[in-house]
Amino acid sequence: MLLENRYAPLTKEIVGCAMRVQTALGNGFPEIIYQRSLAVEFAHHGLPFEQELHLPVYYLNQEVGSRRVDFLVDKVVLVELKALTEITALHYAQVINYLKAYQLEVGLLLNFGEASLKYKRFLRSA
Repeated sequence: MLLENRYAPLTKEIVGCAMRVQTALGNGFPEIIYQRSLAVEFAHHGLPFEQELHLPVYYLNQEVGSRRVDFLVDKVVLVELKALTEITALHYAQVINYLKAYQLEVGLLLNFGEASLKYKRFLRSA
């Protein structure tokens, strides 16, 4: 399977859950409200997930600390949430760097702060 297609059905299901949350709540709430609502939606659809998970960060194969991720779905897809009026390249870099640091292949950035849900799927390069 091509890396571009890796976990595509799962990421599609995650985005569907996020769209249902966005449709129900609209924009304007703090990120934590969307996070809690998305956790309810994941559970309702039977998606296995871990929320606010602390994962180790490695540098030269040595653990140098840890960082909290919003969600890790099915132990393979990192999900980072925002509730901002605009997503910037800095937010993209954050997800890309998390994928490298946590040695994960696929990540989603979900922004609930705009009029409609905005999302971007990321793949870790080798």
